[in-house]
Amino acid sequence: MTTQLAALFVDDQALPWETVAEGVKRKIMTYDANLMMVKVAFEAGGIGAAHSHVHTQMSYVASGVFSITIDNDTRVVRAGDAYYIPPNVRHGAVCEEVGMLVDIFTPMREDFV
Repeated sequence: MTTQLAALFVDDQALPWETVAEGVKRKIMTYDANLMMVKVAFEAGGIGAAHSHVHTQMSYVASGVFSITIDNDTRVVRAGDAYYIPPNVRHGAVCEEVGMLVDIFTPMREDFV
């Protein structure tokens, strides 16, 4: 997979998608040791399985409608909304309408590269 380590400018069209689950694919936009930006595209019904990690995460809903669960609290979020996930808190996503999330992690997700 091609990634953009500390790219000052990112050409979205030049980056490949990686399938991560049925109906879910991601694209690592850019990162350094402290910060990472990832686009995640979902088909309707796509699931981001519940998980946790040591990273702080903030996500922006670029398009679509999602049911997001953070620490047993589930909310519906839509284009323009955002949410915050503290480190080590279990969370997951279900895509209700085709959409895209933009995830930001600190520090960067070494497991993604």
